Amino acid sequence: MSSTIQVQKICEFCGKEFTAQTTVTRFCGHGCASRSYKQRKKENKIGWAVEETNRQKVFAASDIQIEVIQQKDFLSIKEAYTLLGISERTFFRLLKTGTIPAARLGGRTIIKRSIIDKLFAL
Repeated sequence: MSSTIQVQKICEFCGKEFTAQTTVTRFCGHGCASRSYKQRKKENKIGWAVEETNRQKVFAASDIQIEVIQQKDFLSIKEAYTLLGISERTFFRLLKTGTIPAARLGGRTIIKRSIIDKLFAL
């Protein structure tokens, strides 16, 4: 079944007016479609590179945070697993087995930094 539809549209890439034979046609030809595809891919790569740069900035900021954490005598759970460079789940596993002793102070759990330092003493 052939279609006799002819719709005047404007190409999304070059902006020229063209006659489309379907209602979903977006570009005036294969060339504009290809160039639009390449442009979208390039923008995605640039977006990914920007995200990666932002992620690296966060890691650099966490390095500064580690320096501040190293100065404290008592650490929260988050500070402790950040200092150790392990996941939260692994840290809780170490707490449960008693490898890292912790104390409850009010509603908070605190860990003495000297205990973490002793873990790595040779």
